[in-house]
Amino acid sequence: MLNVPSQSFPAPSSQQRVASGGRSKVPLKQGRSLMDWIRLTKSGKDLTGLKGRLFEVTEEELEKHNKKDDCWICIRGFVYNVSPYMEYHPGGEDELMRAAGSDGTDLFDQVHRWVNYESMLKECLVGKMAVKPAVPKGMLPKSQVTDTRAREGPISPSYDWFQTDSLITIIIYTKQKDMNLDSVIVDYQDDSFRAETIIKDYSYLIHMELFREIHEDFSVRVVANVGKIEIVLKKKEHTSWKCLGHALENHNSFTPRKDTGDFVSVSSPEGNFKISQFQELEDLFLLAAGTGFTPMVKILNYALTNIPSLRKVKLMFFNKTEDDIIWRSQLENLAFKDKRCDIEFVLSAPTSEWNGKQGHISPALLSEFLKRSLDKSKVLICICGPTPFTEQGIRLLHDLNFSKDEIHSFTA
Repeated sequence: MLNVPSQSFPAPSSQQRVASGGRSKVPLKQGRSLMDWIRLTKSGKDLTGLKGRLFEVTEEELEKHNKKDDCWICIRGFVYNVSPYMEYHPGGEDELMRAAGSDGTDLFDQVHRWVNYESMLKECLVGKMAVKPAVPKGMLPKSQVTDTRAREGPISPSYDWFQTDSLITIIIYTKQKDMNLDSVIVDYQDDSFRAETIIKDYSYLIHMELFREIHEDFSVRVVANVGKIEIVLKKKEHTSWKCLGHALENHNSFTPRKDTGDFVSVSSPEGNFKISQFQELEDLFLLAAGTGFTPMVKILNYALTNIPSLRKVKLMFFNKTEDDIIWRSQLENLAFKDKRCDIEFVLSAPTSEWNGKQGHISPALLSEFLKRSLDKSKVLICICGPTPFTEQGIRLLHDLNFSKDEIHSFTA
């Protein structure tokens, strides 16, 4: 189902509308519509002509591909073979040829920067632009140049945003491939919006007091092959925002991650979790995978300290290896001190020395784990982890006859 923007998108004063005001569409040949292009990209046909290989493209190589039947264009550091797309482009072939064999980022931004070109052209991806040395040739030995780049760290990300009547979309350009949802932490509380992206040993932070209120059920999507992150927020009032909001502490910063022993400020992980869900609670079950353990820290502490009716709290913590288990000693110590608390670790890729449970989330693991202290005890199950883990877990919980009111999922 296509999401068709309203008539007020782009907003009347936006750069998108100003930039595109003089641009006219070109009549397309029959069989060259958007849906035809989507069908072609899903057909399995090699649209790059490179048989699935990705290349690091130099400026000299890019300049060679400047003809209609051999047209490469660079957008935000990534090179696409747009020759197959020529006849499908609503703006016509001549418009694409303006950027043939060159960096078309500025031209693209002037005309339609809001278009999801990564998705549209993902099957046309040739590779990434080669990075030029930061110093003139001969100034430093090659090994020293490499060491200098390593010390400088990855290129700083950037972000942009646009809006419709009902949605705000924030786009983070990480300039890194192979990003995933585990690298993104999004939090919204007391009008403070915080999105942290972990890139290698660095942290990129968006931290703002938003212009207007939003609903708490936002969504996050990662375009892994180009490293783009899209965060979609739902407006409470369907009105136009004049700006995204006001910058708060460390907004738009890109800094090395903290070392062991450093002090960090931690925002509340509750999200849309309501403390009222704890009222008269008797059994609390927590299912976490990887960094999905984050919201469970506060839940564990609060439950064991503030719920007099609580009989049992159990955490099943899924990881790949033993080395991936964070807070292991603290969790084991907590279980030792409080008889109501029980911790189980499950590994998907254990060593031969591992004696604990192994595998992925499954009916067998859950049915054994989710045993009430009494037949009709009040139960709450909290689940958090990568999207496939959470979605599969919720399906399994419903299959085990737990109601919607007995399940809370922490989702981005």
